[in-house]
Amino acid sequence: MKLKLVAAGTRMPGWIEEGFEDYRKRLPPQLKLELCEIGVAHRGKNPDLARLRKSEAESMQRALRPDDRVIALDERGERLATADWAKALKSWMQEGRDVAFLVGGPDGLAPDMLQRAEKRWSLSPMTLPHALVRVLVAEQLYRAWSLLANHPYHRA
Repeated sequence: MKLKLVAAGTRMPGWIEEGFEDYRKRLPPQLKLELCEIGVAHRGKNPDLARLRKSEAESMQRALRPDDRVIALDERGERLATADWAKALKSWMQEGRDVAFLVGGPDGLAPDMLQRAEKRWSLSPMTLPHALVRVLVAEQLYRAWSLLANHPYHRA
């Protein structure tokens, strides 16, 4: 099963890339985590935000396969505990369907990407830097797997 993080933004700081890569490498071979970076549309003075989000959405859509289970990371989404991430991961692994997590640009995800998503999850009621979301998602996927595998990483 493949896990894909489709994230708006490129040229992340080194510590973001290192953090994401560290957790990606920790996942077992049957849970491959892939990062698909989508360029953020340029925002000049008085930008047409709907058009910019639509442009980003078109790029995201190209990164998805029709049968991917899509989870939108959205501040208005459902907040889940780590145990809930683990339950979801277990279900996905049993089903065998690939999962794609969407992270929008500075103005969030376009409405059609939110509609494409089967679920909307929130990582926090706080607004988080989009770059940091990459590391948090990778870490939570690793933590969820470690919980399922009785690995000592998760000690709750």
